[in-house]
Amino acid sequence: MCRTLLRPLARSVTYTRGLHLALPMTAVALWMFIDKHSPWMPLLLAVPIGLLPGMRLAEAIQAQLFLTPHERGATDASIAVAPATDWADRWRTVLWLEIRLLSSVALFGVGVPAILLCSDLVRAALGAGHTRDTLLHLAGPRWWYALVAPLPILVLLAVLVGLGELVTACARWLLGPSASARLHALEERTERLLENNRIARELHDSIGHSLTAMVLQAGAARASGEPEFTGTALAAIEDTGRTALEDLERVLAVLRDPSTPVDQRPTLTAAAQLFDSARSTGATIDADITGPIARVSGPISREGYRILQEALTNALRHAGGVAVRVRVCADEHWLELEVSNPVPAADRAVPADHGSGLRGIRERAELLGGDARMGSEGGQWRTWVRLPTHGLG
Repeated sequence: MCRTLLRPLARSVTYTRGLHLALPMTAVALWMFIDKHSPWMPLLLAVPIGLLPGMRLAEAIQAQLFLTPHERGATDASIAVAPATDWADRWRTVLWLEIRLLSSVALFGVGVPAILLCSDLVRAALGAGHTRDTLLHLAGPRWWYALVAPLPILVLLAVLVGLGELVTACARWLLGPSASARLHALEERTERLLENNRIARELHDSIGHSLTAMVLQAGAARASGEPEFTGTALAAIEDTGRTALEDLERVLAVLRDPSTPVDQRPTLTAAAQLFDSARSTGATIDADITGPIARVSGPISREGYRILQEALTNALRHAGGVAVRVRVCADEHWLELEVSNPVPAADRAVPADHGSGLRGIRERAELLGGDARMGSEGGQWRTWVRLPTHGLG
């Protein structure tokens, strides 16, 4: 119990908070030197001073330095080191200054008498006599005065701890992030998470497709034993690897600089590259593209390209060099993508949401307000996606 009560006295923050409480008394003392008949004037002057936008920043820096030093530099600090952005922040700063001044006066109102009383008790215990400034009329020297002399200091320390906790709680309330600032920070974190998920999907779709194609191309070249086919396969591997490096460099550029424009991502107008890459693995691609694909809006076309890429990767990974039918159709309202291929009997019972790639297709479609269906039907694995175009771009 005693250890619990004394623990705050062993914390350095207790005394930095005391210093923070004592600082406003310099302003009060300065004003009392100017006009001792109006000690309330600093409370009145705190109103226009607190309305200055920069005052909130200055007070927040002091508060975080003295009241919550363990939170310095933390992204989730309870005291926001920032200037006032609206009138609500300014009036909260005014209220904080008033509380800080009153707390400082309360500390000195207890501290000065406590120190004087302790001094009187010590002097009386030593038989030093009395003066006009003595707070207590002590009846001569008594040895036990020395025993009670520390009590005023203990009371002062208790008040110091209590006021420090109170002022820290007020600082977190009045100088902490406002509701709008917390909402803005939450939105920023959400945007970062969404962007990280998008980058993860980009890496999965582009690099995953390229690596799958390269593995199949290398396997086909090794199995054929024909120099001409091997040369063709190696050239295809080179082109696929170069494309993968370009995709990787683009994604890394986004990570290094989030302001990198997204319009550098490939669109459905580059679908022929996907078909050529798939054909180089030995698969037969029967592609049917109809409608004004080049006029599909950029975001829909870019996501459509990634969906088509993942569907082809899925076909090559699980079925190998088979006949794959691809249908892409665009009109004023919808963009439809369909990829179907024969599937081995052992894979026909795979659930439609199996694997991160298929989940990524569904998530992309739902995010854009579209629909996605995939699964095995009559020995064919079919991936069908419909996205709203909201008019052609």
